[in-house]
Amino acid sequence: MNNTKSNTRLLRIVVIGLMAAVVFVASKFLTIPIATVAGTPTRIHLGNVMCILSGLLFGGLSGGLASGIGSGLMDLLDPVYITSAPSTIINKFVMGFVAGKISHSKGRNGNDIKVNIIAAILGQFSYIILYLLYSFISLFILGNDIHTIWISVGQKAIASSINGVIAVAVAVPLAIALRKGLSNTNIYKVLINKS
Repeated sequence: MNNTKSNTRLLRIVVIGLMAAVVFVASKFLTIPIATVAGTPTRIHLGNVMCILSGLLFGGLSGGLASGIGSGLMDLLDPVYITSAPSTIINKFVMGFVAGKISHSKGRNGNDIKVNIIAAILGQFSYIILYLLYSFISLFILGNDIHTIWISVGQKAIASSINGVIAVAVAVPLAIALRKGLSNTNIYKVLINKS
């Protein structure tokens, strides 16, 4: 019995690590940088697609951890984003967690398409709110004037909304396609039954 629990834990760690790597690659290399008025960075990228996908496929905790770890590592390894790494870890964790928790609620295990769409939208919305709040507070603390802050946050809101639409539009059908293949494997059955 303990051996089975240990194997399941190890399998979950491996899946979280794999999805964190996918989130990292999509965040780091599948990106278009955008300059803002305040000089703070923002970008269009596919990292959020993989954060939402992690939650939809593997549930709240696993999806949240993969999202937070992968995105946090991307920030930690990039001098442009290194100072925002702690916030990113939390914000991206929340995105994957919310999407996964809703998607896998009430025994659905991510199989209800309508719920997955709602889960993806709410996960992305949670992230956008936290990200914009962090951006506002950090720009305020840095002493920017309120006009510059609102313009910069507005630019980030536009980029985040584009990322959000892309994330929902791509992650939901991708989760459906991947789940069809994964659902035939014993590994996926073990993970889903334990989420």
